[in-house]
Amino acid sequence: MSPRYTVSLLCAAAALLSACASQKAPATADVAVSRAAVENAAQAGAAELAPAELLAAREKMQQANRALADKDYKLARELAQQAEADAKLAQSKATSAKATSAANAVQDNIRVLREELDRANSANQ
Repeated sequence: MSPRYTVSLLCAAAALLSACASQKAPATADVAVSRAAVENAAQAGAAELAPAELLAAREKMQQANRALADKDYKLARELAQQAEADAKLAQSKATSAKATSAANAVQDNIRVLREELDRANSANQ
């Protein structure tokens, strides 16, 4: 076997071993990151502004915690990633709803100011 094929074979074996090792490592870091994302979404007001997405994130977090306790690290990692995605969606929807509400309030203030200016101009004529 040539040295070129030997190096390629060793690299492939190392990559395969690395992938297998990561599947068996506890997914505690992934679950912790997802837990933080769910907490951030809740603090951003997602419970009121994006309740379905936040509920989905919390349910997947619970499932991830159960999978972690059962030492099914691959499933725990997948559920934690899904929970994180749901939490980020919930946080984005909450932030967007707040921004829309603020923009509507500004538009209302502008409308009131225009009406007052129109009345003042009509009174001066």
